[in-house]
This record gives sequence, C-alpha cells and structure tokens, in this order.
Amino acid sequence: MARKKAALDFEQSLTELQTLVERLEGGELSLEDSLACFEQGIRLTRDCQAALSQAEQKVQILLERHGEPEPAPFDVDTQA
Repeated sequence: MARKKAALDFEQSLTELQTLVERLEGGELSLEDSLACFEQGIRLTRDCQAALSQAEQKVQILLERHGEPEPAPFDVDTQA
C-alpha cells in the first residue's frame, strides 16, 4: 500500500505543480501571491525530484546482479 501512496503523492504533487505554473503564467496574481506560489512550487519540485531519485535507485538495485548492472530490454508499447 505504501507504493501506491507514494505514487499518488507524486502524481498529486505533479498535478499541483502544473496548476501553480498555470496560475503564475496567467499573470493575474499579486506579487505576494506569485511569490507564495513560486515558493510552494519549489517545495513540490524538490519533492518530485526526490521521489524520482528514489524510484531510479530502486530500479538500479533491481537490475543489478553480482554487483554489475544487468542490461535489460526496454519494450515500448507501439499501440499507443
């Protein structure tokens, strides 16, 4: 359940970050509101970067064998 929660937290943070960017780009916010949105955006960006870094580390650990990275094929879904 923790993995699903982490994925949801990442998705929610990313959605919230996108909303903040749209608000800032809209140009309707006061300077104070813009700074508050920017500050919140920085926090969300750091949270997202940390989550991505953790995911990358987990993938690296799963791919390693005997201390050496094990190449794995990457299948792309061409039906999309």
